[in-house]
Amino acid sequence: MSQAERESRYRGTGADMELDDDPSIRRRGRGFGAQASGQDADGVKTGDFERLPAMDTASDVDTHAARSMEGWVIMVTNVHDEATEDDVMDLFLDFGKVRDLHLNLDRRTGYVKGYALLQYETQQEARDAIEACQKGLTLLEQPLEADYAFVQPPKHSLSARSTRRAPRRERSLSPMRS
Repeated sequence: MSQAERESRYRGTGADMELDDDPSIRRRGRGFGAQASGQDADGVKTGDFERLPAMDTASDVDTHAARSMEGWVIMVTNVHDEATEDDVMDLFLDFGKVRDLHLNLDRRTGYVKGYALLQYETQQEARDAIEACQKGLTLLEQPLEADYAFVQPPKHSLSARSTRRAPRRERSLSPMRS
């Protein structure tokens, strides 16, 4: 279609008309065929996305906790940089016997990285420590946060998840560099 034919075809439709539907117009760049690939015109992807289950209550969290080989491991975060193993151990011994404590240090600075891993014998001891942190337990005037280090995976299957995923682009691999 020539330029004259296009002008005569669209004459009288107004200066603010859009030519997006005209297949004869050639465009450069990306983003002109976005509606067919699952995106809106503004670039936001649309479609069916997975949702994480909401965990509102403490009993809901407990059902997803998983026991490690040696016991129930909790991860305590927001640990003060200058805390020592003795400080953390003394604080968490109130909730039960701590079987093991890992307080990782930064090699370069020598300070605590900000988290600690504690291992309890029973789930009730671990749950008590987590609930205490949720209620405002502090170490060196810094509030601590805690949760189970190991949780069970969601119960839905992988095949259901893969059907919702967008199809991969089919193209060949690049040749190997020598």
